[in-house]
Amino acid sequence: MQQFNSLIWRDCDNRYATHRLSYISVQDDYQVNVNLLLLAQYLDQQNHPLALAQWETLAATIEDWDTKVVSPYRKLRRLAKSHLQPGEYQQMLDIELMMERKTQQMLLRKLNQFEAEGISVISDNNNPSYNTDNYLCLFGIDANYFTELQSA
Repeated sequence: MQQFNSLIWRDCDNRYATHRLSYISVQDDYQVNVNLLLLAQYLDQQNHPLALAQWETLAATIEDWDTKVVSPYRKLRRLAKSHLQPGEYQQMLDIELMMERKTQQMLLRKLNQFEAEGISVISDNNNPSYNTDNYLCLFGIDANYFTELQSA
């Protein structure tokens, strides 16, 4: 049984930094949760597939927090940007990052719960983007679209 820890997010942060605009675009255009997308890509890299139902559960785990707290705050930060001094705006970004870290903790707890429950998934998986495909299909997005977005 694999136990996941917060070091996952270091890899995810590096990936995000490399393709920041692509992630923001898919977040804004399709309401994709970037943390979940980054997690899917990380798990694909680790060849650790999760079933579609598990992606639905992960999304449901953070839905209230994301829709009631994080997304409204992000919208407020963006609206306030032109009215704030750079230091004030950075403080808002720091608060949003703190909220994102809380989201990541929630996802890790659920992911480790899956591991503890020993929920098995496809053992013969030859699709290198299995998790990314499963997560993005919840939004009706073809994973190739996101790959193309990243290479643009």
